[in-house]
Amino acid sequence: MNGKELAQALTTGKHVYGTLIVSPSPFWPATVASLGLDFVFIDTEHIPLDREKLSWMCQSYRALKLAPIVRIPSPDPFQASMVLDGGATGVIAPYIESADQVRALAGAVKHKPLKGRRLEDLLRQSTTIEPDLSDYLTQHNAGNVLIVNIESVPAMEALENILSVPELDAVLVGPHDLSCSLGIPEQYDHPRFQEAVDTIFRQARQRDKGAGIHMIFPRGFEQEIRWAQQGANLILHSADLIAVKETLTQEFAHIKAALGDQPTSNDHESFNI
Repeated sequence: MNGKELAQALTTGKHVYGTLIVSPSPFWPATVASLGLDFVFIDTEHIPLDREKLSWMCQSYRALKLAPIVRIPSPDPFQASMVLDGGATGVIAPYIESADQVRALAGAVKHKPLKGRRLEDLLRQSTTIEPDLSDYLTQHNAGNVLIVNIESVPAMEALENILSVPELDAVLVGPHDLSCSLGIPEQYDHPRFQEAVDTIFRQARQRDKGAGIHMIFPRGFEQEIRWAQQGANLILHSADLIAVKETLTQEFAHIKAALGDQPTSNDHESFNI
């Protein structure tokens, strides 16, 4: 799936499937491409990846028709432009709490390479641009996708205004940060957390924006299915690192049990999102 197809699917409610990719191994893209996914999520907010390595990853997945969506470290339009220049199909901006932040990011994602005062005037709708430039910007950015993280109480309070930004394609709930902002850290079965996520999804789909959540925690699998049945269509499941850990944990436990050895466990989260 390319960026244009992904954006269209998100806004029309079609399910799109992806996973978090941590490994920069050159053998990984072909393996991931065999899974039948639509996109890959590459996180540079919590995972250390340098710019050149990130670009190689984006270009590789893009060549295999898997849209690479990169989460930038902060909601910075310049960082958004940088990862797009490196080959990303789209951008996920973390910890968004205002429509102004989304509009600034839309300038970088949907109107590049326009910059400076001309871009600011365009975003404020205080000026018009030449027809040739308008056509160019539309064609040049047709494959760029803009997704923002909703992961705090202030973001929920500003959600209606955030969703009113026309260039926004989808919202993605950050479960760990949202649960902390709600005062119920990692209590993903808590009624307040469940209600918050349901509210975000409902409002997003009512505005024809894609909606999803990245659940990598226990019982997340069945929860993902329930939310998707209720309208969430950005299906971002697990991560390569987590899948390897879970599979090898089970297999080594089986081998050790068969050989009469006690299984050992050093269970802890590698990172929180």
